[in-house]
Amino acid sequence: MNPIPFIPANAPFSKEQLQWLNGYLAGYFSNAAGMSIGALESGAPAAPKPSLVVLYGSQTGTAEGLAKKFVKEANALGFEAKVGDLGQYTGEKLLAEKHVIIVTSTYGDGEPPDNAGSFWASLKADSAPRLEGLKYAVLALGDTNYSAFCQFGKDCDARLAALGAERVFERVDCDLEYEEVAKAWIGGALPAFAGGTVDAIEGSSAVETNETAEDVAYGKKNPFPAKLLTNRLLNAAGSGKEVRHYEISLAGSGLRYEVGDALGVVPTNCPEMVGEILKLMGWDGEEGVKVGGDEMSLRHTLETVFDVTRPSGELLKAVADRGACGGELSGLLQPENKEALKSFLWGREVVDLLVGMNGAFTPQEFVGFLKKLQPRLYSISSSPKAHPEEVHLTVAAVRYEGHGRSRKGVCSTFLADRVSSVTLVPVFVQVSHGFRLPENGDVPVIMCGPGTGIAPFRAFLEERKASGSNGKNWLFFGDQKRESDFLYQDQLEGWLADGHLSRLDLAFSRDQSEKIYVQNRMLENAAELWTWLQQGAHFYVCGDASRMAKDVDAALIKIAETAGGLSAEAAASYIQKLKTDKRYQRDVY
Repeated sequence: MNPIPFIPANAPFSKEQLQWLNGYLAGYFSNAAGMSIGALESGAPAAPKPSLVVLYGSQTGTAEGLAKKFVKEANALGFEAKVGDLGQYTGEKLLAEKHVIIVTSTYGDGEPPDNAGSFWASLKADSAPRLEGLKYAVLALGDTNYSAFCQFGKDCDARLAALGAERVFERVDCDLEYEEVAKAWIGGALPAFAGGTVDAIEGSSAVETNETAEDVAYGKKNPFPAKLLTNRLLNAAGSGKEVRHYEISLAGSGLRYEVGDALGVVPTNCPEMVGEILKLMGWDGEEGVKVGGDEMSLRHTLETVFDVTRPSGELLKAVADRGACGGELSGLLQPENKEALKSFLWGREVVDLLVGMNGAFTPQEFVGFLKKLQPRLYSISSSPKAHPEEVHLTVAAVRYEGHGRSRKGVCSTFLADRVSSVTLVPVFVQVSHGFRLPENGDVPVIMCGPGTGIAPFRAFLEERKASGSNGKNWLFFGDQKRESDFLYQDQLEGWLADGHLSRLDLAFSRDQSEKIYVQNRMLENAAELWTWLQQGAHFYVCGDASRMAKDVDAALIKIAETAGGLSAEAAASYIQKLKTDKRYQRDVY
């Protein structure tokens, strides 16, 4: 047997939990190894494999990808494991399972991901069955920058326990840097489900998996340095926006994508912003700091490794402890003042908290309070069939004034201002399992994408054109002004003229006194939209999650009521079934 890789000390467990888990793993693997050898020598029949179902709730595909990895690890350790979509499960269906792992993200303000809505409705219903025979564990994915951090995972965990299910391993709530935490968690969860009955397999472990071709190829951990081919402004004169079209070469990368996927872009921070931080703190930038065992200059670290815009909770506490911000921050960090803190932080960045803080931290202390700079994901706006070895993006450059300073979106202005034909941009493909065209090209599709939400639907339309699909295509697009903000106008109107676009409904909110949005156009065409749905059409929406996507969802339910003649409850159930059946898919942010 290979040496046993115990759970690392920096895993998200208490000291007591780590001691117990490492002791459990040591005993488990040594016993399992002994049982395997003994069974082989005696010729005794192998013990039956324990069953395990790994269910995922996923909005972008991250939870689904993790669930599939967990299943591979479980099967390698002797489980009879399978992966499942939460959308295909109910409380009743859980009665047939003995061991369940749930890996789920949280969408919006603590809500379940789209594919988990029906599951959650059945689980929280008064009629939900008792689940005393079920053993379970939950891994929650989230982002601590949101107040409802991992809320759906927390809710699932609590509800299963309330229904009598047995939690065999404690839930862990993962932040954006989830990979190592998830690896440590599954390394403890699988033995907890095994109960000492699983035969360990030579060369495998619950903590580490064998390196695959995917690990050594270009990806999130190893982004491809790509050449920018085109950077073109899409808005005309008079627009209040700056939306740009980018074309990026993938030649030589081996990267492949499908329409509906996203492109990860790994940015660097604005050098001027970093310079301002250094000046405020009295540093010259040449100070050495250690990051993950490596030493590099402070300036390089702040430009390439850490997020120097959005303040972390650790930095807020450190600043408050030193009495900065007029002492106001200490009170705002109290749990009961979450909304007031959110209001205070609106438009403020790390640099705003450092005024008057010269000498308050050493460079090493300061970087210890920062979170890692994260890649940004952008919906791909091209079809690989139409543009081989290229990928296109449609990105709005974020620029605004706040608290007396000019502000810039980290990645949007990195692309707009700091990447050129000679400056490479690190990229990787993020597969989106839950945002796909129907396999049958004859199926009609309805697409709703205002503003930069047009991106994946340009890709969809290019793909259907290149594939010779015969299905009808209906696009709802909107923005502020037709004269300046009609993105991809020539291409869209060309498709409308040649019949590739069956319908194009436009909503330019500021071209008249009363603002008109895409959801208004949907309601105006309720009867025909309902007819398309009855003909099997798939419905897609891309864009802002907090307002637009919710308004579109409400409009769909209203259409099911008015044009479909359904009650309010039946209409909501109908729309939820469209989601469960993957006929209603959302790419929202």
